[in-house]
Amino acid sequence: MAELRTLDEKLGEVLGLAQAARAATDKIAKLAEDDEHRRLLEQMGREAAETEERCQAALDDEAFSGLKTAIAENARETKQEATEMMKTYLGDDAEELDGFEFLTMAEAGELGHWEVLRTLNDKAQIPVVRELTEFAVPLQARHFETVRSTSIELAAEEDPLAVA
Repeated sequence: MAELRTLDEKLGEVLGLAQAARAATDKIAKLAEDDEHRRLLEQMGREAAETEERCQAALDDEAFSGLKTAIAENARETKQEATEMMKTYLGDDAEELDGFEFLTMAEAGELGHWEVLRTLNDKAQIPVVRELTEFAVPLQARHFETVRSTSIELAAEEDPLAVA
């Protein structure tokens, strides 16, 4: 298998995180009691799918010639790790707030990965990566803010002194 450059590894990671985000939004939508929250999660899932598609398409660029399989393998590993984290965090007794708290961590991590990819590409100057990051960084920032504010909204509705 081809040796991955730092930028290639990060591209694989953001691809894997987008794949994992689709599964996470599906799972957490099932925990959501509010229709608006479910719609937000469904939209985020569609946007994660679009991000995944854009990443897959970018792998066809000549900048990644001979690296596509290795990057895809890195993405699979990242997706598997993220999925395991979700399973650990969201046990059988998970509720809507738990789901949004998990997504707050996950979206913050995903945003950070995209910002790192953008920074790496500031030096590499690969046009297809620039296009990807121009699409994904604002999207991930919005996702993070959405799940953070929803977590806070849900927490405000909780009885802080109730037995957990």
